Amino acid sequence: MIQSLYIKDFALIDELEVQFGEGLNIVTGQTGAGKSIIIGALNMILGERADTEVIRRGTDRAIAEATIQYFEQPDLARFLEEHEIEVRPYMVLRREIRQTGSRAFINDTPVTIGVLKSIGDHLVDLHGQHDHQLLLKEENHRSVVDGFGEVGPVLEAYQKEYHAMKELKKQLSALKKRERELQEKTELYRFQVNELEQARLSIEEEEEMIAEMNLLDNAEVLDQKAAMISEMNDHDEVSISHLLNQLKLNLEDLSRIEPEFSTYLEEINAARVSVNEAIQFAERYRNNIEFNPQRLEELRKRQSELNRLQKKYQRDIPELIAYLSEIQRELSLADNFDLEIEKLEKSVQNQGKKLAQSARNLHELRKEIGIKLSDQIAKELAKLGINSAQFEVQVNYLINNQGWVSIEGEPVECTEFGCDDIRLYISTNKGEEPKPLAKIASGGEISRVMLALKSILAKEQSLPVMIFDEIDTGISGEISEKVGQAMRRLSSECQIIAITHQPQIASQAHHHFKVAKTEHDERTTSQIIALSDEEHIHEVASLMSGAEITEHTLKSAQELINRSVHQN
Repeated sequence: MIQSLYIKDFALIDELEVQFGEGLNIVTGQTGAGKSIIIGALNMILGERADTEVIRRGTDRAIAEATIQYFEQPDLARFLEEHEIEVRPYMVLRREIRQTGSRAFINDTPVTIGVLKSIGDHLVDLHGQHDHQLLLKEENHRSVVDGFGEVGPVLEAYQKEYHAMKELKKQLSALKKRERELQEKTELYRFQVNELEQARLSIEEEEEMIAEMNLLDNAEVLDQKAAMISEMNDHDEVSISHLLNQLKLNLEDLSRIEPEFSTYLEEINAARVSVNEAIQFAERYRNNIEFNPQRLEELRKRQSELNRLQKKYQRDIPELIAYLSEIQRELSLADNFDLEIEKLEKSVQNQGKKLAQSARNLHELRKEIGIKLSDQIAKELAKLGINSAQFEVQVNYLINNQGWVSIEGEPVECTEFGCDDIRLYISTNKGEEPKPLAKIASGGEISRVMLALKSILAKEQSLPVMIFDEIDTGISGEISEKVGQAMRRLSSECQIIAITHQPQIASQAHHHFKVAKTEHDERTTSQIIALSDEEHIHEVASLMSGAEITEHTLKSAQELINRSVHQN
């Protein structure tokens, strides 16, 4: 149960702390007093979206904190351990809203809003003013059924097969699309493969070809220059060899007199060797020079062809080689599409059988829950003044000719949440057949159906806390008293916090709180006050008669309260 609620600088609330008790906690107050603000703070604590506009003027942050006692739940304990949150016999949920963003804490450990909401869903069911209107939309009926029994694991098993089927369908669709695209491109690809294969592309060829063309293009220059070097040694008296030999002899004579010439003598000897080697290489090189205009022309044509291909495909040689491999693979795939599509279609067929079985399991479980739920809701509605109520949960397959699977010989559509069309039907008059809830139920009947659902949910899920924000919309008088009695009975299963304007419901309270606005220093502030037994009587009387409370209304209020105690 929520032991305490602390709110600071939130909308009209300056600072308040309230201690709730076990059983039925009723909150009343005039319209605009701030009851919705308290519900807003609770919503914020439970991980719902919060706007910075809730921060009280003149402050830098809004704070809301709830201390919740709960019974040990193994799955909740595991969740806390997974997120490194200290496990205690009570839970402190805290939310802070600043202009720069919000922060959340559980047992003083910072957590994400998602984690806070997950924990909140385990601990509290908060029914807002208009939540019962969700029953008027048939797309919400599935979630009503799935909130009961052991649907979760069976739904997860179904979703595993559903997503596997969805992925296979996606692959098959993509493959067929590629087949169509390739069929359009096959002729072009075959031409390109033929053209590029005939080109015999090589990464090294271009560089080698440029080098060879350079030699062939400069053959005459190479021959002339090599000949000139060779001729430098043809004249005995003026040849380089003769001059170097004379220099060598003179340096030898000089070095015998002046040793410093020895160094130069060594260099001249080395130069003589190098010059002779260069002359000999030039003579040999001349013998190997190729004068081949035909080969040069062939290379120029080859270069022109490679340049044409690179320009045509907007790729250099390495990229052209990679592109050739790519379109060769595409053509290979195009040649084997039938086989690949056949394999995928077989996988889809096999997965369809698994999906159909999972869909059947989910369908049968939902039907079982529907039968049980129909009976339970009818009984609860009888306690709420609809004595002849018939309630039906109809669970049918989604028949669709484009469905993924076949069940009982019918094509069935599959969605992420199953293959079922779930609708709630009701009859509130004896002898009338049940009809769609969304079309015939009145506002007061919808409210009572929702309360019946919540009563069953509390028992099924062992929720520690249920909060009702004006679930009594559309009812009054005797029916309000029956609703109040139902809430009081339900409060033996879990703590109930309910906001109401109905005296018949307020009279059922184990603990009564009043929300009121005060003005101080030109600021308006909302406060919540725990009422004594006497104040409880006065507040019920006020709800009965308005501002003017007479002895008669006080007596009527006391009788109403006494009746609620004896009836429960």
